[in-house]
Amino acid sequence: MAAVTRLRPVPVPGAAVVVVVGGPYSDTMRCPYCRATDDKVVDSRAADDGGAIRRRRECLVCGRRYTTYERVEELSLVVRKRSGETEPFDRAKLVAGIGAAVTGRPIDEAAVAALAADIEEEVRSDGPEILTDRIGVAVLERLRVLDDVAYLRFASVYKDFEDAGDFQREVRLLKKEPKAAS
Repeated sequence: MAAVTRLRPVPVPGAAVVVVVGGPYSDTMRCPYCRATDDKVVDSRAADDGGAIRRRRECLVCGRRYTTYERVEELSLVVRKRSGETEPFDRAKLVAGIGAAVTGRPIDEAAVAALAADIEEEVRSDGPEILTDRIGVAVLERLRVLDDVAYLRFASVYKDFEDAGDFQREVRLLKKEPKAAS
């Protein structure tokens, strides 16, 4: 779940558009010119490809206009390892793990990046703290549909295969279960 941070305007002498900085949520906006909290929103529209809302405001005290932006502030995602330790989620580590599994396979970097972004989005919906097992299962589910060899490579590390019998058992499971349609 993401927190919404309302941003407050900061006066910038000679600037046509007011630069906005983050701060704690507040229901009052201060005019960057006269510091009054009485204003009205004149125009609202999406900005930054939908990542923010741009609001054009007019101060009801001095009559001057200024711009503010509202953005969703992503909550940090923490990963709990099997050992119990926690660390911040790092998409680069996820991309590296998937990249190692698909090395030499007909899967490009863009597909790996998209897969990692999709997994991150999925696990973010579970809350601010996730288990490494949850990430591993999500990777396995997607690689199973994408490429059998990459799936087996990732499974061998994730499931800690110890001998050829582990590979044979996993191949039997891979052949037995129908693949989900992508």
